[in-house]
Amino acid sequence: MRLLLELALTHVLGRGRQTVVAGLGVALGVGFSVAMAALMQGSQDDFIRQLVDTMPHVAITDETRTPAPQPAEAVFDAASFSGLRPVEDPRGIRNPTAARVALEAWVPGRVAVSLRTETVARYSGRDAGVAVIGIEPKIEARVNSVAEDFVLGGFEELATGGNNIVIGDALAEKLGAGLGSTIDIVSVSGRARGFRIVGLFHTGATTRDEGEAFVPLKNAQILAERANAINEIRLRLDDPATAREVAARAETALGYKAVSWQEANEALMSVLVIRNVIMYTVVAAILLVAGFGIFNIISTITHEKARDIAILKSLGFRERDMRRLFLIEGLAIGMVGSLLGWLVGLGLCSALASLTFEISGPTGELSGLPLAWSPWHYLIAAGFALFAAAVAGYLPARRAARLNPVDIIRGAT
Repeated sequence: MRLLLELALTHVLGRGRQTVVAGLGVALGVGFSVAMAALMQGSQDDFIRQLVDTMPHVAITDETRTPAPQPAEAVFDAASFSGLRPVEDPRGIRNPTAARVALEAWVPGRVAVSLRTETVARYSGRDAGVAVIGIEPKIEARVNSVAEDFVLGGFEELATGGNNIVIGDALAEKLGAGLGSTIDIVSVSGRARGFRIVGLFHTGATTRDEGEAFVPLKNAQILAERANAINEIRLRLDDPATAREVAARAETALGYKAVSWQEANEALMSVLVIRNVIMYTVVAAILLVAGFGIFNIISTITHEKARDIAILKSLGFRERDMRRLFLIEGLAIGMVGSLLGWLVGLGLCSALASLTFEISGPTGELSGLPLAWSPWHYLIAAGFALFAAAVAGYLPARRAARLNPVDIIRGAT
């Protein structure tokens, strides 16, 4: 085996320029593959993080997944219902205090209750539809990501007494209102109350900045004419990945519909899976192109060393030894190229991470490209490169092993 290694090294170094070109091809393929994987994985992780941060990890509403059993089912063995749906209960979640205490006993995270009602906001002759959410300000600040997106004021301002409200800056601009302005909120029943704006937030999501407003829970219950009602319980988990299991357990315990953030975004999650398939397909294609460079150099070595092969086989080397020889040469180029590619990939990732972009918005913050630093990117890229190198080395090795030394010496090849 040591002799084969020495012969492989002699062959590779004998074609120095071609070997360097093949190695650089592999290095660039590995480097760009690592950089692209880091960029795409980083953007995906950043997207999921923002998605998770902008919504509750688990949302329990006053709905049920299936309608209640119908009386006809108890009388007839076979019964069919068309257009049946759960009845909306104006009382919301029954025994909300008991449900909240039960969840707090085992949920690994924080629990917040709220009452959500659809209303119309009016100011200076302008109207806008808005979902008013009644909350407990101190608890909401530990559960809702909006607490970190306030431009002026905050949830704590709601607890100062009176009819206070916090809204998105886009809604304020749409109404022509500002901090300290009093806007009228009209419920679906026609009940109207005036609320003073004590906070403005900007999340970057138009649906929230234009369509959501927060008031103290009691004020929302009075506005909706639903005394002591709660129609939503939101959970903020320590580990968002456990949302499915927590939602299933909560739904079983309470009987109300519990939706995890994964379930609420199943379509997006399936798109991300397809995106990953495309990413690794492109990575494989890049490394496959680099493999052609290895194939070219090994084929050239095989052709030029035909007489050496004949002599080696005449000395007793078997076909298996010839295959090993050229496989070693291909893998050697792939290994060296992979190591250099890791350095190239690290340099590209560092360069991309240093780029900053000014995001237009009220904060005027600078943002950089989201990158995921993972050793798996380097190992996967190197694995693809070595596989391509092995395939590129096997084909010439197979041909070299079949050469007849007598025909070579006579000049038949």
